[in-house]
Amino acid sequence: MASEDQRPWGYKWRSSKGFITSTIIIALYTETFLYGFVVPILGYMLEARLRMDPSKTQRMTTAVLTVHGFVSLVSAPIIAHFADQTPNRKAPLLMALAGCIIGTLLVASTFSIETLFIGRVLQAIAGSAAWIVGLATLSENVGLENMGKVLGLSMTFVTAGQISGPIVGGTLLELVGYWPTWSVPMIALFLDMIARRLMIERGVVDSSSPLSSKSIAPSDPEDRERAPLLPPLSDNNQSGEVNGTPAETQQIDSPGSFYRTMLSDARVVASVANVLIFSTVISAFDATLPLHLRDVFHWNTLSVGLIFLSLQVPSMLLGPVIGWFRDRAGVRYPATIGWLLMAPLLWFLGVPGEERFPWASPETNGETMFVVGLVGIGIVITLVRGAGTVQLVEALHLLVNEKKRGLRSLMRSRAYDSKDGTQAISELFYYSVGEETIGAFQRQMKVVTVFFEQDPHPRSPQVGVP
Repeated sequence: MASEDQRPWGYKWRSSKGFITSTIIIALYTETFLYGFVVPILGYMLEARLRMDPSKTQRMTTAVLTVHGFVSLVSAPIIAHFADQTPNRKAPLLMALAGCIIGTLLVASTFSIETLFIGRVLQAIAGSAAWIVGLATLSENVGLENMGKVLGLSMTFVTAGQISGPIVGGTLLELVGYWPTWSVPMIALFLDMIARRLMIERGVVDSSSPLSSKSIAPSDPEDRERAPLLPPLSDNNQSGEVNGTPAETQQIDSPGSFYRTMLSDARVVASVANVLIFSTVISAFDATLPLHLRDVFHWNTLSVGLIFLSLQVPSMLLGPVIGWFRDRAGVRYPATIGWLLMAPLLWFLGVPGEERFPWASPETNGETMFVVGLVGIGIVITLVRGAGTVQLVEALHLLVNEKKRGLRSLMRSRAYDSKDGTQAISELFYYSVGEETIGAFQRQMKVVTVFFEQDPHPRSPQVGVP
């Protein structure tokens, strides 16, 4: 009874799996919402508020979006490193959300080009931290047996954020004006911070784990919140030996060795390539659709925001069906079919509005053809979305189970960093390189390691490396 009296107010519901899951999913939704929110209104911000020459809008749009990918790429490994060592899970995510609020205020203020870029830098750092720390928290509190369902639910909300961001931004700017439009993401961020402050994390150590005898979860709720993300290594692991046998852990127990081991496996390389190309295609739409539709079809921000529905809604509706198909056919064949169909659809999307095709001009069938092409890509992209992540999970499982147990000690935040970094590379690649071809035709491995947080077949420290 005394111990219950010492518990914080609302401990039962604040530490429940449902509340923890909801809080982290809301954080991920908010991050993706903010990323897409600025896309349809960036042209207005540059031309109307910063008085920029319209001829420079595309290049500056490219620069603003590129800096997000570059900063995410640089900051992700640093965030992942400190995420594994921080004694408190709540503080990093609260700091990330606070940074995101400050960055959003700077972006919305549009005092100058400099403040716009500083705001995007803060948003990129805060977004990477939210993904890495948030998914680490989620994986520790949900359990392996529920991780598949939670990941599916998380990705549904992430997709919803990708959909609602451009729609809300473009629609509200057209209907209510500039500052009322920005009130929506600010309210979402403040509610997200309140939820994160209320959350109390559950004990993270599985009693069936071989490390449980050496690392016991603190009984006090506040102490549990200050417990390290990773349990301490056993004496055998620290010496690089298990049961007297030299292990490959000693050779892999560093970030450089971890990435080198992963990228030496063809399955991992193919999976990362899928994520890279997919993210590049998605980044292309974010960078080019708003200005292309404005210049060719003279669409306003409301119409541009709504057009993103055609890319994301098919994925939400067909996601369960494609998942069922992947469970039976694997990811290779659906992904191959998806990429084969994607190529002609991307070409078809460049036809409407081209002077060489008068039958597809804006005055005839151009707008209808463009929408049909986007809907087709939205359907086909469902076959590709997530295929790299699923294949990467399988490949890394095989690597860990074969002989490289040392990978597991670095698997948490490092692979969150891998997927986050891969997406950042794709953003950086398209925004910086693809911008030069804009005249011809003008857009999440955060989730990979949740499968490795708990070993489904825990081994005793006395068992040798297979």
